[in-house]
Amino acid sequence: MQLLQSYVDHIINTALEEDIHYVDVTTDYLLPEEHTSSAYYIAKAEGVVCGLEIAERVFELVGGDVEFKANLKDGDLVKKGDIIATMKGNSRTLLKGERTALNLLQHMSGIATATHHCVELVKGTKAQITDTRKTLPGLRRLQKYAVTVGGGKNHRYNLSEGAMLKDNHIDVYGGITPAVNALREKIGHMTKIEVEVRNLEELQEALAVGCEIIMLDNMSCEDMTKAVEITAGKALLEASGNVTEENIAEIAGTGVDIISLGALTHSVKCFDISMRFDK
Repeated sequence: MQLLQSYVDHIINTALEEDIHYVDVTTDYLLPEEHTSSAYYIAKAEGVVCGLEIAERVFELVGGDVEFKANLKDGDLVKKGDIIATMKGNSRTLLKGERTALNLLQHMSGIATATHHCVELVKGTKAQITDTRKTLPGLRRLQKYAVTVGGGKNHRYNLSEGAMLKDNHIDVYGGITPAVNALREKIGHMTKIEVEVRNLEELQEALAVGCEIIMLDNMSCEDMTKAVEITAGKALLEASGNVTEENIAEIAGTGVDIISLGALTHSVKCFDISMRFDK
């Protein structure tokens, strides 16, 4: 997965403009323009690093004149105390870009780490770990990239990428069957239809109308096991809702194809990384 440079630059420039209105009153008044320093990123925990090229780009855009050397690449496992990258160059650039670079690097590494952990918990099953559309405004592509770095897969990027009938769509329109039939009359042949079901009766209806993907919403593991037996491979089954570290292995054991977690992006804990300067 590749991120467009124009998109990355827009995110970084927006963050820098938010952080530096017109002058860094501490750094610009404290240090002469020619002052140089050396610094490094150190991991404060175990996890998966993600966003190194983006962190490097922050320093290029905030002032330049910095040599950035990554000791790892996105997707690599790190241990507490590992030196992730070193930087050498203009002190003003390093200090002005410090917070923005760390914010993005820590957030993306947090997502990659959480995803990797979930992938490991379901290893040995056929379940794939995916994200959702529960992303922070403007950061969706960064967050979904981080999920792939952690070993997960992406759900649809936006509302244009697939037809997904949620419970509210179904309730508003008047039922699964009429809603699916209405959609089929208008969507193109390349667009799949996913339907959210709340019980086994709705599952049977979704199968009867020929849905390609069925989301099992907040179902018990007992019901999901039954759903897998009933479906018998006629559609992909996605488990969603109230998925936690404690129950994800049990959910995967039911035989579902996909487990989607909004928590990977909307409430993930940042990975602990510090930027330190050589004295």
